[in-house]
Amino acid sequence: MTTSIFVNLPVHDLEQAKAFFGKLGWSFNPDFTDETAACMVISETIFVMLLTHEKFGDFTPRPIADAHKVSEVLIALNRDSRAEVDGFVDKAIAAGGTEPRPLQDLGFMYSRAFADLDGHIWEIIWMDPAAIPPTQ
Repeated sequence: MTTSIFVNLPVHDLEQAKAFFGKLGWSFNPDFTDETAACMVISETIFVMLLTHEKFGDFTPRPIADAHKVSEVLIALNRDSRAEVDGFVDKAIAAGGTEPRPLQDLGFMYSRAFADLDGHIWEIIWMDPAAIPPTQ
């Protein structure tokens, strides 16, 4: 069986969040989407459940972090080239996201990040494993 990942993220405004992520090219599975949750499809094995704060609260007794003020998770996704990293992050910023840090270029790895409308940070990376410096 293939392992899938389902990331659950609280959002202040579900419709705004769906519109934002839709502009990035991601779709939603209507079978798992209603007025309290939306199942965002990133790939065949990666899904993000965007949940209203009330719905998210059904899954945890802990307070919901304000991702604009604290880091609760960094979500990293790869792309096939530096240009694809730049294009994707530029699209996120044009859709209303922000860039929380300068790009990072380590030679073998290139990354940029964007914060979505709720402050969750998404890192978009390109890596060339053949160029990773050897360890001693």
